[in-house]
Amino acid sequence: MYMRARSRLQSLQEELSKYKLDAILVGHLPNIRYLCGFSGSAGLLVVSDREFEFFTDGRYTLQAREEVKGARIRIEKGKSAFAAAMDWLTERKQIKRLGIEAAYMTVADREALAKRVRRVRIANAPALIERMRMVKSDEEIARIRTACELGSRLLDPLTDVLKPGRTESQVAGQLELAARNAGADQMAFTTIIAGGRRSALPHGRASFAAVPDEGFVVCDFGVILSGYCSDMTRTLHVGCPSTEARRVYGAVREAQQAALEAVRPGKAVGEVDAAARKLLHKRELGKYFTHSTGHGLGLEIHEAPRVAAGQTEILRPGMVITVEPGVYLPGKFGVRIEDTVVVTETGCEILTKCPKELLSV
Repeated sequence: MYMRARSRLQSLQEELSKYKLDAILVGHLPNIRYLCGFSGSAGLLVVSDREFEFFTDGRYTLQAREEVKGARIRIEKGKSAFAAAMDWLTERKQIKRLGIEAAYMTVADREALAKRVRRVRIANAPALIERMRMVKSDEEIARIRTACELGSRLLDPLTDVLKPGRTESQVAGQLELAARNAGADQMAFTTIIAGGRRSALPHGRASFAAVPDEGFVVCDFGVILSGYCSDMTRTLHVGCPSTEARRVYGAVREAQQAALEAVRPGKAVGEVDAAARKLLHKRELGKYFTHSTGHGLGLEIHEAPRVAAGQTEILRPGMVITVEPGVYLPGKFGVRIEDTVVVTETGCEILTKCPKELLSV
């Protein structure tokens, strides 16, 4: 763990010089965990051309000692991590240009930093760490695979509790209990259970609406295990599906397969999106596909790259993305099928290995 952390910190250190930064202040907790291993809820990491300094408060004294690798731990009694980091920065005369994570720092904190460290020029740093995180190590892939295996095993208990008359929230609660009992740290996001007309809401979080006597139910869920996420969607049907329901489901499944076949090294992520969209346009359903085809995932449920129209990021072995086309017919129903996949040397490996044929419960 120490060598991996040190290697990541040094890689970031090397990137700073390319952008004429003397140091970067890292506050986004998933980035901190990636770089030095800390999994607590309060901390800051400063990476300069000379030093790696991790700041937290007294609540995390023991945890920091156990988890933080590759960086010096600094805990100052009576001070927040932010206050301690600012004090440290004022003493480092060699730091003249400091990069910050603009997407994650509040305006108030930026103003406080500028006021406290007046001689330092503050600059918005590019997404250096996020780009490092895009390609997963073998260990990260193994953790994501294990999380996906756990998540996939939840489909059976889900079908057992998905009964007409039960509320979506009750179904979600039983699913989340099963996840905890199976060993999940927590859910990766708010569970989506959306039945009947509500299945046409792409992000229809579980509500107090009852599971319909007949119709589609979109079930989108994921777990976190050892810090890493899983994500999958299966759309189940209560009762006997109509001809239209079968047609739409079949089209979404074909679209997902087309997108999966487009996932391989050297392809732009936009081409994966285009493959799914092209198939749905052929089935005259393209206008009902209203979101991107997928996203990266790892320490966060949504991270780079974004698998969407016009995106030019090139797929590389080790990237982990979701592939999740959907069709949403307002006032009627919706269908989405989603898998998490890892890009391999020749294509991709599906990590969420659950059946995808139309399943009636």
